[in-house]
Amino acid sequence: MSSPGKVIGAAEVRTTEAVSTYAVTGTIGARLDRLPASRTVWMLVVLISLGGFFEFYELFSTAYLAPGIIRSGILTETTKTFFGMTGLASFIAAAFAGLLVGTLMFGVVADRLGRRSVFTFALLWYTVSAAVMAFQTDAGGLNFWRFMVGVGLGVELVTIDTYLSELVPRHVRGRAFALNQVITYLSVPTIALLAWQLVPLAPLGFDGWRWVVLVGSVAAVLIWVIRTRIPESPRWLASHGEQARAEAVVAALEARVERDTGRALPPFERLQSPEPHVADSAETGQLREVFSRRYLSRTVMLCTFHVFQTIGLYGFSNWVPTFLVRQGIDVTASLGYTLGITLVMPCGPLVAMLYADRFERKWQIVASALLVAAAGLAFAQVRQPVWIVLTGGLVTLGATTLSYNFHAYQAELYPTRIRARAVGFVYAWSRLSGVFSGFLVSWALSRAGVSGALLLIAASMGIVALSIATLGPRTNGRSLESLTG
Repeated sequence: MSSPGKVIGAAEVRTTEAVSTYAVTGTIGARLDRLPASRTVWMLVVLISLGGFFEFYELFSTAYLAPGIIRSGILTETTKTFFGMTGLASFIAAAFAGLLVGTLMFGVVADRLGRRSVFTFALLWYTVSAAVMAFQTDAGGLNFWRFMVGVGLGVELVTIDTYLSELVPRHVRGRAFALNQVITYLSVPTIALLAWQLVPLAPLGFDGWRWVVLVGSVAAVLIWVIRTRIPESPRWLASHGEQARAEAVVAALEARVERDTGRALPPFERLQSPEPHVADSAETGQLREVFSRRYLSRTVMLCTFHVFQTIGLYGFSNWVPTFLVRQGIDVTASLGYTLGITLVMPCGPLVAMLYADRFERKWQIVASALLVAAAGLAFAQVRQPVWIVLTGGLVTLGATTLSYNFHAYQAELYPTRIRARAVGFVYAWSRLSGVFSGFLVSWALSRAGVSGALLLIAASMGIVALSIATLGPRTNGRSLESLTG
């Protein structure tokens, strides 16, 4: 209460309101963080992750669709010019261009309209765009609808990372993202199996690769219905002044968890008053905060990380069958070997559920990046089937371990008020890099063969490891509020 005759300025009112919002959001966060890892918590993770299944289904489809698309004459393996729009690289670039638009332009929508509505709409966008893409007969139409698919997936990826980080308790955050990646990576052996069986064929006179695209589109409709059961993020509600709705969501979760465990919940830790810089910045929630003194080094680190992780991860996964064909293995056998490699994909995050919250996240990222680099160089030298699958499997193991860690890590480093747009901004650099990654790998492949392409991939992963090791903060076991407050 102000003293008599004292006039309270607008800035002071805004600061008071910001402190109040921070306190409410912090209380909501503290109540969520004390929840035990019950059936209710894991079910939320599963439901959110089901949408991610189709994101990865599409993102990793290039490697498995490529032989069929090239054989149908719509695209060629390489082109005479670096930016040739009729080669496989243009198909890869179209997807990443769409992802760039989705992550960069629509992250702000999830911060303003909420996680749940954007989350659901993005999957519907993907479903329609993928169905239309399956019927294209020329490079222009195929690449345009691949771009539209990418836009929907870009929105979805950002929202999933934000959603999970805000809903799950801090002591299981690593395991929650690991389970998320187990579910999403199950899509890769799924599409590899479908491609192995369908791409060499033309059932009912319809190219096999088109059937593979349509299967994902139709199945996504079912998941879209299931995901209506998830609530809005209570942290987002509280940060937007909807305390009553946030309270209702958390109270419902608490009641369900108590029923799961059969005992009362432990008390939660109340948050301390925020520092002045937190109160001052909480009033706006603008993207420019990512360049503030507090977050600048994190932003530089994540942007650098994403530029090079895309070249490393997708440079390998998108080109594996092509690498094998270049080494003298026929298309059907190369798809079979690739299927063997992809069976490893869910294994990395599945095993990680045993240790994800025990070891510091940043060092898991560093170690997995170095594993991708070393195993990728070995993959270039082997020819025997068992060694192809073993070295390819090690690359995949490292890639999936890196993936689940960075999805959790980037969402931990920014406050709720800007989390979606901040993650969208830094993630957009991977999409921009992805636009050029296909052309870079294609160029290296045409100039220096498989060994040259894999050397490019290994060097990129070395830069990934260096950026996280030197600039990355520690995050394990810390609340979102303490990391960003």
